[in-house]
Amino acid sequence: MRSDHAGHNGSANGGRRSENGKGRWSHTYAALDLGTNNCRLLVARPNRSGFRVIDAFSRIVRLGEGLGTTNALSDHAMDRTIEALRICRSKIRRNGATRIRAVATEACRRAENAGQFVERVRDEVDIDLEVIAPEEEAELALVGCSPLYDPPEARESFALLFDIGGGSTQITWLQLEPSERSRRDVETEILGCISIPCGVVTMSERFGCGEDADGRTSPERYEQIRAHVREQLSGFDTYHDIAAHVSDNAVQMVGTSGTVTTLTGVFLDLPRYDRGRVDGRELAFSQLEGARDKLLALDRQDRAAHPCIGSQRADLVVSGCAILDAICDLWPVGRLRVADRGLREGILHGLMRSDDRDAASAAH
Repeated sequence: MRSDHAGHNGSANGGRRSENGKGRWSHTYAALDLGTNNCRLLVARPNRSGFRVIDAFSRIVRLGEGLGTTNALSDHAMDRTIEALRICRSKIRRNGATRIRAVATEACRRAENAGQFVERVRDEVDIDLEVIAPEEEAELALVGCSPLYDPPEARESFALLFDIGGGSTQITWLQLEPSERSRRDVETEILGCISIPCGVVTMSERFGCGEDADGRTSPERYEQIRAHVREQLSGFDTYHDIAAHVSDNAVQMVGTSGTVTTLTGVFLDLPRYDRGRVDGRELAFSQLEGARDKLLALDRQDRAAHPCIGSQRADLVVSGCAILDAICDLWPVGRLRVADRGLREGILHGLMRSDDRDAASAAH
């Protein structure tokens, strides 16, 4: 199974036309996102509102474990990831996906042996894994998250989109304009983006998870992470004068990451994580801070037992909270829209649009 994917021009199958001329309606789509910490898959079929998910998979694989000290992917991490990718391949085949794109992000961008890993995935799992640049990652995440922005009312309206990943945190600075197609739609223009090597895995490994020996949050280490992240972002803020636009109440904020969705689940006191209650919810910073304080009061064992955290995230979520704090401190927008969506959804939309273009071209 070789992965048909959209290149930088968004053309599926390397630009080949759809054979039957029906565009997206002839296909089942699969989008695979392999990050530093997670392996995620969506399999979907198009419908009138976009697409309907027919299968999904998510597993914490910690591909980037130890990467900060060795600059290489470890054998154990690669083995774990290969096993998760085998499950993804099985789901892709079982659902008959005909358009597939599999991308890898920060861990594979940084690792010296990423090329060997990509070859191993191709040979052992029969998936073509594409390592994408931070700029394309930001563009795909924006496509997935853009429906969450409110139509702008002010003459000048801006937005921040952030993604706290395992190996990095991405910030995208946007200008918003009303859409000519619909009052509910928003046109977005990327004014700038930055990817800093500050993710939940990298910060946990560098600063010791922000915990003491008993698994409780160490205020000193927590503050070290927050200060470090804020310093990494200060130049981007100055260059784009973002804080001034925030002061003018001209900025919306959307956050897509396990940290934000986890905090939302804690805030809602969910007995189990429920995407339908989390995705698209708007929270005040004060509500996020209350959930953060509740989470930080737990020791590692209690965090692991929480239904919205679990054992695999218990040692990482503290670092995620510190990164989120740095973002909210620097840009006190006051409210945040939560996104349990992003890269995979952007990939799906891109593949479907590409097939529509190919079908239209073939018709002429």
